[in-house]
Amino acid sequence: MIDDLTIAAVCMNSPLGEIEKNLQRMETFVKEAARAGADLICFPELSVTGYRLENPAEIYAGFRPEKVLERVEEMARAYGMILLAGMVEPSDGAKPYISQLIAGPDGLLGVYRKTHLSPNEKATYMSGRKLEVFTVKGARFGVQLCYESHFPEISTIMALQGAEILLIPHASPRGSPAEKAESWLRHLPSRAFDNGLYVVANNQVGNNRNGFLFPGVAMALNPSGRVLGSYRGYEEKMMWVHLTGEELDETRKHSMKYFLPNRRPELYQEISKSRDEP
Repeated sequence: MIDDLTIAAVCMNSPLGEIEKNLQRMETFVKEAARAGADLICFPELSVTGYRLENPAEIYAGFRPEKVLERVEEMARAYGMILLAGMVEPSDGAKPYISQLIAGPDGLLGVYRKTHLSPNEKATYMSGRKLEVFTVKGARFGVQLCYESHFPEISTIMALQGAEILLIPHASPRGSPAEKAESWLRHLPSRAFDNGLYVVANNQVGNNRNGFLFPGVAMALNPSGRVLGSYRGYEEKMMWVHLTGEELDETRKHSMKYFLPNRRPELYQEISKSRDEP
């Protein structure tokens, strides 16, 4: 069971390709979060590199991709925090990944690569092939990126792997902050309620100087699917949320609030079939 955990979820403006400036801006947030006692800080999807649907390799002109990883690790070590940051990650294949770096006080914990790409992203990026849960400072959490939150199977698998928190960084453009929040409220409460866990989501914000305008939205939900905290606006913002092991424990010990123990996976074989199977 998690200890009490304070999370800072950042709505950050990430201009495309301004990697050094974005890293410096991130460190400003990390310093502030550390001073305020946060245990974990989560930046949006592609927060370091910015969001792009064409020629993403050009983002790294004059900047080594491995330097991003080094800087994120350095920040997590220096400030003793769990830190999640998003980047375009080059691969050995023809296309890069959309990845979220996860670092802690002892260094890199892992890299989550987006497994479910949106229709607009498939031509540009490669899909990750692994769903996993990360454990640090008593917290067990899964990471999903933006479009992935629309697939309930991902959340259930992560919950079965032991996740008590789902962190869902977004780079989701279009619409107003109110419209984006309304959209999230159609599915994110279900991810929390059905799996008996916390959900914390956050989006990029503002103009990324490449044709995308991101509405700033951050939202945290408790294991009953109720909103614990939220932000909507067009300014950069760090939303704070305090999660307690007591609330999670109360939900998971209640026979009518925690559903996973009563699953019947022998009936769910259709879910695991590929689209080509009869």
